[in-house]
Formats: sequence, structure tokens, C-alpha cells
Amino acid sequence: MKFGIFYELSVPRPFSRANEWLTYHNALEQCRVADELGFDHVWAVEHHFLEEYSHCPAPEVFLTAVAAQTQRIRVGHGAVVCVPEMNNPIRVAERAAALDIISNGRLELGTARSSTWTELGGFCADPDDTKKTWDEFCRVIPQMWTDDDFGWEGARFEMPARNVIPKPFQEPHPPMWVTVTTPGTELDAAERGLGCLGVSAAPFAEQERRTKEYYRRVANCDPVGSFVNDQVHTLNFLYCHEDYRQAAALGLPMVGAFSMSNAHLYFTREAYPTRAYQTLGNAGAALRSRGTPNGSAPADDPSVAKGLPEGVGIGDPDHLVRTIRKWEDVGVTGINFLLNAMEMIPQQQVLDSLRLFATEVIPQFQTPDERAARVQAPTTVPNVGQAQAAPVETPTTGPAVSETQAEPVEAGR
Repeated sequence: MKFGIFYELSVPRPFSRANEWLTYHNALEQCRVADELGFDHVWAVEHHFLEEYSHCPAPEVFLTAVAAQTQRIRVGHGAVVCVPEMNNPIRVAERAAALDIISNGRLELGTARSSTWTELGGFCADPDDTKKTWDEFCRVIPQMWTDDDFGWEGARFEMPARNVIPKPFQEPHPPMWVTVTTPGTELDAAERGLGCLGVSAAPFAEQERRTKEYYRRVANCDPVGSFVNDQVHTLNFLYCHEDYRQAAALGLPMVGAFSMSNAHLYFTREAYPTRAYQTLGNAGAALRSRGTPNGSAPADDPSVAKGLPEGVGIGDPDHLVRTIRKWEDVGVTGINFLLNAMEMIPQQQVLDSLRLFATEVIPQFQTPDERAARVQAPTTVPNVGQAQAAPVETPTTGPAVSETQAEPVEAGR
């Protein structure tokens, strides 16, 4: 079981330069602490125009900062939007390869096609084309990474033969994923040999159904890249406290706020009737429909006795261990946690939660040697000896913050 942290970079109203700055720098401090504690992945989304919900339009910039300030944790695009009006696949391949070099071979590349009309309409993209362009991106990017002379004439993208440089540090290339919001996308991932990066909530039974079918299909896939990345990660929330009642008091309002901001998004299916988007893609809807002690939760669900939502990472360490065991039993190989929403939880308490989770929960799933070694990936990296550069301390300035706001730690600390 791998453990990651996942960022939308949600910013509370009223919007201000200080609030934007604080959200980004709090997240960077969390990443540094997570790296020190032995977490495996940091993921960042790409979203545009989604006020409050996500202020992360340039994940490659955020992830480069993370890579420069950490040593072991892998950095992941969760995910690059594969729509040519937003991103050219050549530029995606170039930026990703450069980030893989900067990070010493720690990049994971997730792919997506966007689900909101706010974003697709904002870039004047045709929703009927996004599935086709996503498929084309997935096929050309790994070839750009591995071929010295690559050209392409496709339905929605073409380029004359060129050597796309630099090449990634990982050999043969970084692992590739697709974000899974709606049922059925996991099948698209399996057929192409891509990792299944869940970014919406699903109850245990539904996740088990999807995961079994994913593993069945990926075993006989025709991979778009040089290898099969047969991993299944799911998205969750994290607030860990010795007293589960305290965890619920702080963590559940954060979950509710995130779900509410998600419910307010303008999904493509609401604005543009198309077979390309069969459902709204609402990441909060599944969580709100999950079983509770008053609903349909199974009797063996560890959340029932404590009145917590099924499968959510809110609670005391023992509760989280039992909850993660359930996810492990249904075939999930990694869990990525949202740590905050609209900065509702004070930074020090977010960091305390991370540390408690790392001390009490992660050791139940990983040995000390596993936590100290390079995070397992289906790739290799060249032996560069002592050439790996250490992080450089760089003084930063930003808007003044009040004494109640967390001060960012110096880069590289």
C-alpha cells in the first residue's frame, strides 16, 4: 500500500494575493514534511477558472517546487489535461521530461480530459472531441520520450519528424495514469495499460467491482507506453487525531466544504448534451451517498460504530488502520489524501495529523526499509553517483501574514 497527498489548491473567499500565497506555501510545507515522514507520492491537479475549488492551473510549476525541496517522494501530475486547446502534446512531453530530470526520476504522469464546462467552454474546446484527443495524447507522448525521430499524422494532432528533447531521466519513461472520475474510465485505463488514478469517492463495494474488472482487462492489454502500469489508487481525505471525536469535529467539516464546492461546479453534462460525458463527474456526490450507521453501510465497516462516513480517512490511528485494510482488501494499491479544503484546518494541526498518521498508521503497511528506499516504480534511473544536487536554501518574500497564519518553512529545510 502506497500513501500520497493530493492537491487541488483550494483557496477561500475573499480572494486575495495573501490567501493565494498562503495556500501555495502551506502546501509546499506539507510536501516537505510528508517527504521527511515517508509518504510516497504528491499529486497536483490541472484546473482552470474553478474559483475556490481549485487554483492550480500550472501544476508543473508547483510540482517543480516540490521536487526541488524534497528528496524521496514521487511527484505526480494528477493530471495533465489532454485537450489541445489547453496543452500541446509536444509541450507536455517536454515539460514532463524536464521535471523528471529535476526530480531525479520521480515523476508520475497522469492524464485527463476535463469534466467541467467552465474549463472546456473557457478554452472553446469541443466536448465531443476530448475522449479522442486524450487517446491520441496517451499514444504520442511515450513515443516522444523514447524515439529520437518522431513524427505523427493523427486525427487531431500532427507534427513533422523531430527529436523531442530532453528525454526523461527514468528509463524507459515515467509511469502513466488516467484520472478516473466516472465509472467506465477505469476500463479505458486498463485497455491502454495505464494506472488507475481515482479522483472521486466510491464506496467499498463499487471500488471492488471496478478494481476487479480493471485487473482482468489490464492483464491482457495493449499498452500505449513501453510497459504496463497496473496500479489502482483511490482518493480520500485525511485528518488523524488520537481522539476520533476530535478528528471528526475538524475533519468532517473539511470534507463537507470540499464536497459542497465540488457540487457547485458547472459540469459539462449540465451545459452540453453529449455522449462523451455520460455523468456529471461529481466527486462529492458519491461521498454524500455513502452508507452511514443510519443507512446502508455494511455491518463490518469499521466506521459504523463511531458514526463516521464509510471508508473516509477521518479518525484515530486504529480506526484508520482498519479502514485502510478494507481498501487493501478490495484491491487498492495506493491511497492519496486531501489534507485540507479552503484552508479550514489550521496548518499546525494539518502537520500534526500527518505526523501522527506516519508514526502510527504507515508502519502497519510498510517496513522501515521500504519507507527508506526509493519508492517502488516500474522504471529504473541511471546511476549518476554523486551528481545529484542537494536542495538550495532560497529566501522568499510574500504578502504579510497575520500571526495566526502558519509561516512557510525555508525552501530546502
